[in-house]
Amino acid sequence: MAAELHVELVAADRSVWSGEATLVVARTTSGDIGVMPGHQPLLGVLESGPVTIRTSEGATVVAAVHGGFISFADNKLSLLAEIAELADEIDIQRAERALERAKSDTDAAAERRADVRLRAVAVR
Repeated sequence: MAAELHVELVAADRSVWSGEATLVVARTTSGDIGVMPGHQPLLGVLESGPVTIRTSEGATVVAAVHGGFISFADNKLSLLAEIAELADEIDIQRAERALERAKSDTDAAAERRADVRLRAVAVR
């Protein structure tokens, strides 16, 4: 059996995903980081971007994450996000419309959120 780490992906309003994984890749203010079992303790700030979780069963879970914190110690990884949604929950047409609307309104923050949602869907 491969080494595992316990992952909790939590948004401000709900628990998004919880389970055992062999690898998690997330974007931090220092760049992209991959966390595997036995990683050094870590505390960082999450940037908006897709988070990819490779589950112990070999499946891939992708979430669009918008800000927050990442913490790892004792083979437990916590991703505490301001906003997070699983790629499977994202309505692609709605995200595309939001991206176009944000571009026409020159709303950089909304454009970034819509872009992250579409990138998360593309990864799954």
